[in-house]
Amino acid sequence: MGTSYETDIVAWANEQAALLREGRFAALDLEHLAEEIEDVGKSEQRELANRMAVLLMHLLKWQFQPDHRNTSWKATIKTQRNRIERRLEKTPSLKPSLLDAEWIADAWDDARDGAAKETNIEYTRFPEVCPWPMEQALKDDFYPDLSH
Repeated sequence: MGTSYETDIVAWANEQAALLREGRFAALDLEHLAEEIEDVGKSEQRELANRMAVLLMHLLKWQFQPDHRNTSWKATIKTQRNRIERRLEKTPSLKPSLLDAEWIADAWDDARDGAAKETNIEYTRFPEVCPWPMEQALKDDFYPDLSH
C-alpha cells in the first residue's frame, strides 16, 4: 500500500478502505479522507439542486409555453419528482434545503437560465423568485398555468 492521493484516487481510496477495515488507523491519510467525506455530502447536495433546477425549469416551460406541452415534459417532471423524493428518503439531512431561501434562489436561477435557453423566452420574463413553495413543486398533481 502507499498509492498517493494525487497519483490514483481510486487505488488510494481502496487502500484507505482496507486500512480502515484492518484497524490500521495510524497509516490513514486523514486529511484527504476528511476532504473526500465532505465531498460526498457536497455531491449529494449538488445532485438535489440539479434535479430541482431541472424540475423547476420544466414547470416554467409548462407554464409559459402551454401550446408546447407534451408527454416528454410531463415525463421529465414526474421523473425529477420521483428522483428528488428518493434522494430525500435516502438522505433526510437534505430536506432543510427545501426551505433554505439561498438554496432555492440558486436552483431557481438555474431553472430560469435553462428555461430561457430552451424556450427562447427572455430570462427576465420569468419571475425573479420562485412562485411556488418547494412542497407544491414536488406534488404529483401540480402543473402550473399562467394564473399561478
